[in-house]
Amino acid sequence: MADGEAAERQRVDKWLFFARIVKSRSLAQKLVRDGQVKLNGARIVRPSVDVAPGDRLVVALERRDVHLVVRAPGHRRGPYSEAQELYEDVSPPPEAREKLTAFEQAQRVPGAGRPTKKERRSLMRLRGEE
Repeated sequence: MADGEAAERQRVDKWLFFARIVKSRSLAQKLVRDGQVKLNGARIVRPSVDVAPGDRLVVALERRDVHLVVRAPGHRRGPYSEAQELYEDVSPPPEAREKLTAFEQAQRVPGAGRPTKKERRSLMRLRGEE
């Protein structure tokens, strides 16, 4: 392997850390070991797998899957603006959640939570405790 080719490749756990996808390298290793990362469509379970520019990663995070194309290897964990240069985000847009009005948010499902004063009185009336 030539020196130029070796310099273009980097461990996937280091790259995820340098690209600020995860907060620590140990979290990146755990993510890979748990099978939450796919490299070019294949699930990987070893954090020592190398990534190179042009590789496609799919990372399953808590709330959504992130689809990334590797642009360059990282050299340090720099600021966010520097980390953005390491990848291209090709994730589909997140699904739009249904917006609730303030009135709909304030409503609770009948029978959920503590009974209101009105509900307590009707229960007492039903039991004959008046």
